[in-house]
Amino acid sequence: QVQLVESGGGLVQPGESLRLSCAASGNIDRTYVMAWYRQAPGKLRASVAEVYSDGSTRYADSVKGRFNISRGNAKNTVWMQMNTLKPEDTAVYYCYLRTLYGVNYWGKGTLVTVSS
Repeated sequence: QVQLVESGGGLVQPGESLRLSCAASGNIDRTYVMAWYRQAPGKLRASVAEVYSDGSTRYADSVKGRFNISRGNAKNTVWMQMNTLKPEDTAVYYCYLRTLYGVNYWGKGTLVTVSS
């Protein structure tokens, strides 16, 4: 059974940083993309940052220049460094993995709260 486990969420003040991590375990055949999504209260879940099997990355406009996604050394791990956090970054952050065969997996989420 495939599991994605996130960690690193918490409460920070505006301008501070956090680093999220995600590790996927189980029988995963050919990862195509790993990504972070987030969902704020009353809003739809949306992509924040994506890293593809060829190393390319994509970011939401709202986080460009502040967030950085990277693959870990271990297989099917991903990190996201979040700098200069803003109150509007407050959300539950979900790790996502999609295989070349179109199979999607989600983590259970980790809460990030940015507040003074």
